[in-house]
Amino acid sequence: MAPLPHDGSPPDSASPVRTGQPPAGLFTALARLTGGRPRLLLALTVLLLAGAVVLGSGVADRLRSGGSGGVVDPSSESSYAAEILEREFPGARPNLVLLARADAGVDDAGVARQARELAARLADERGVTGVTSYWDTGSRALRSEDGREALIVARLTGDDLAAERTLEERIVPRFDGGQGDLSVRIGGSVAVQHEQQTFIGEDLVRAELIALPITLIILMLVFGSAVAALLPVGIGVIAILGTNAVLRVLTSFTDVSVFATNLTTALGLGLAIDYALLIVRRYREELARGRDMPGALAATLNTAGRTVLFSAATVAVALAAMLVFPLYFLRSLAYAGISVVVLAAASALLVLPALLAVLGRRVDALDVRKLVRRGSRGKRNAGRAAEPGAGWARLTGWVMRRAPLVATGTLAVLLLLGAPFLSAHFGTADYRQLPGSAESRVVQEHIRDDFQGSPTGVVEVVTRQAGTAELGAYAQELSRLDGVLRVDAPTGGYTDGRAVGEGQPGRVSGDVAYLTVVPGVEAISEDGKRLVRDVRAVDAPFATYTAGTTAALIDSQKAIGSGLPWALAVIVLATLALVFLLTGSVLIPVQAVLLNALSLTAMLGAVVWVFQDGNLSGLLGFTPTGSVETALPVLMFCLAFGLSMDYGLFLLSRIKEERDRGRDHREAVVAGMRGTGGVITAAALVLSVVMVAIGTSRITNTKMLGLGVALAVLMDAMVIRTLLVPAVLSLTGRASWWAPGPLRRLHDRIGISESGPAHRAPAPDPAPADTPEPDTPAAPARRDAEPAATLSTAAGKPVP
Repeated sequence: MAPLPHDGSPPDSASPVRTGQPPAGLFTALARLTGGRPRLLLALTVLLLAGAVVLGSGVADRLRSGGSGGVVDPSSESSYAAEILEREFPGARPNLVLLARADAGVDDAGVARQARELAARLADERGVTGVTSYWDTGSRALRSEDGREALIVARLTGDDLAAERTLEERIVPRFDGGQGDLSVRIGGSVAVQHEQQTFIGEDLVRAELIALPITLIILMLVFGSAVAALLPVGIGVIAILGTNAVLRVLTSFTDVSVFATNLTTALGLGLAIDYALLIVRRYREELARGRDMPGALAATLNTAGRTVLFSAATVAVALAAMLVFPLYFLRSLAYAGISVVVLAAASALLVLPALLAVLGRRVDALDVRKLVRRGSRGKRNAGRAAEPGAGWARLTGWVMRRAPLVATGTLAVLLLLGAPFLSAHFGTADYRQLPGSAESRVVQEHIRDDFQGSPTGVVEVVTRQAGTAELGAYAQELSRLDGVLRVDAPTGGYTDGRAVGEGQPGRVSGDVAYLTVVPGVEAISEDGKRLVRDVRAVDAPFATYTAGTTAALIDSQKAIGSGLPWALAVIVLATLALVFLLTGSVLIPVQAVLLNALSLTAMLGAVVWVFQDGNLSGLLGFTPTGSVETALPVLMFCLAFGLSMDYGLFLLSRIKEERDRGRDHREAVVAGMRGTGGVITAAALVLSVVMVAIGTSRITNTKMLGLGVALAVLMDAMVIRTLLVPAVLSLTGRASWWAPGPLRRLHDRIGISESGPAHRAPAPDPAPADTPEPDTPAAPARRDAEPAATLSTAAGKPVP
């Protein structure tokens, strides 16, 4: 679309604004495609969607529940040691626990006989190995202190999915509940993972049932039309179902975390609605300006369509940064996130324009606001709403006149909210993620409170080419470390440097042997991590490798710390490049990155204050652990940064469009907020509803993800875009658009923006004396030359 000439006169008769023909190019061709054969395109969409439903229907059964492998570097020491144990000693790492209780006491003769029979039946089950029980070994570590409970531990073989199938299909039906005089409960890491996956699936269905009706109500209030409100929801459903199909295909090639379903729902619904809001609003605006359907569709895709494309690129880049980490938890969420972003943008740019072409002016049908209008009162209300965005213009003008005060105050508040993150402690998810009623959590709590050490929380040490005497001396040395309860080795059991038990020959295979260090401290704690470091620091005349939950945590933290600078570099450099292509400025991309990072301070501070320290834990219904899942803040940062930039581009692209049309800097900022303030707020509100619905999950990490990102989205839309961005743009003034000559010429050749090819330079700013008040932007010289960014009304009704 042509900018106003530098002298302020309206466009000539050949201007695209006058003729309804936007500049030729990719988006015009896209408009011809979607507007020319819309029914054929929609029919193909229905066929593809049906295939996606069939293909993606079984995806939940193939997702990983986030076992230790999901957050561990596969090239780390702990992974290497775990592979050796899995290969040489398949029953050495128990992931299944049967907690057996007998009122007569576990040492009763009848109880002991039934318990041995129970252990024998368990050992006969396919997919079960390494069955060990108190009644077979007499180990005091497998007997509770009150003598009424004892443990049977085993290993369910295969990967996470195979182990969970064995648990669900054979172990739970045959061993859970009453077994003669014994009452059995099932726990262990595989049971924790299985219950976690079950809760996530149930909670996701509930979140969708909560979010969809509320979202539809919000959209009806925003658009006023039930038909227009249904379009964004439909695009969101397409994105979600399509991504489920993509995930199903990905599970055939790589591991995908169960948390990908939460991300798919949140992003699929949120981004599709964001993009659809922008496109539908602009399409209705173009119709109200008098364009016919083809012209309105082409103008919409050449403006809002460009913004959608840039927005999708920035969100995808932010999520792609997680690919630099070796943890499959983060990598699988990057796959899911990129897929849903691409599908949401493709649906908004292909399917939605086809729907709009079929509907035409019927997009305004079923005006729900008529239900609340009554006589003259309704007319007065409609009249008052006839200038949409006026409130945003007044607010922006007020902010820009007080820019130093607003910028300083807002920055201070954001830094204060983010301060708790400075005291963050990072850990790994355990049974406390589950609600208190979950059986596997109850079992783990019994083991923690009533038994000496946890058979599934030990530190495992693998050795190579160790002689018997050397191995015994090494085990004695390990038993002297602070926090060690006992060391079990092939040469015997050791406590405080003394031998206390017989050797276990089953712990040797060729030149490989393994020891288990039973901690006397909480495994997932700072003391637990210190113990692992002390174990690794003990010198030995042979090769040693350490594994176990705590060792895996230490290695994952190291992997994340190593990958974090690269991930940040990917995000920052790609964002700078994309925003430069959009604006042609050097300063605005830097501002965008810094302000986006500031928008995340409240989220990161809240994560620590609430979920680590336990504030509001009673209200939100979770158990604080004193730490934050190591990988989750990385996911939340990448996700929230991408979404924040999404809204930032909505605003910056409109400001750039206004400036290209001849407005000075301050007028362009006010007009940009006037045109996008409502749509950004509505989009943020809808996305926050989706994230809060996900935050109602009974799984703590899912709750943290949903509520944390919802807070970040609201802070970005309500504080950063409303207060800090206008204030900073006011302070930097016309310098905001500066770029050195070589970069300016580069942008003239390759840059694109909402207003068309980048070579259209903006008009020079007038002298300060001629600058109108920021909250009363100057009107165009002629009515028929009204800039496309000015909101208008459709069929006598205000356009949001």
